[in-house]
Amino acid sequence: MRMSAAGSKRSKHGFTLVELLVVIAIIAMASAGVSFAIRDSSQTVLEREAERLAALLESGRAQSRTNGVAIRWRALEQGFSFEGSVPGTLPGNWMSSDIVVPAQSSLLLGPEPIIGPQRLVLRVASQPQTALMVATDGVRPFSVQALSVSP
Repeated sequence: MRMSAAGSKRSKHGFTLVELLVVIAIIAMASAGVSFAIRDSSQTVLEREAERLAALLESGRAQSRTNGVAIRWRALEQGFSFEGSVPGTLPGNWMSSDIVVPAQSSLLLGPEPIIGPQRLVLRVASQPQTALMVATDGVRPFSVQALSVSP
């Protein structure tokens, strides 16, 4: 003989439609939250590329001072180059294909310990209003700075 809780008229043969819909809704919200957390925004990509470029420019500057040979950084259509550096020591590509630098951009990285002030603006191709500046005053290292927009 089967025993059931007092007043319970529910059969034990499966789940109700409402229970299934609640579970599906919870799974949908959880997967949406995870996908938003994993998605890399264009601002994050730009910040990462700007920090990487600042580090690469400092590496080129150090190499120039060590070897006593001027190194020039140039923007190319698909990436960039370090002219005068030891071949194979510095990369020449962006990690993201969405990064844009003004055409004909160029920076001189040495060999003098103090160089002139230099700056470079990086933008995201899909969102041109998103921009950061990599700059130095000639004495301090290259750093990433917010681009000041004048009204």
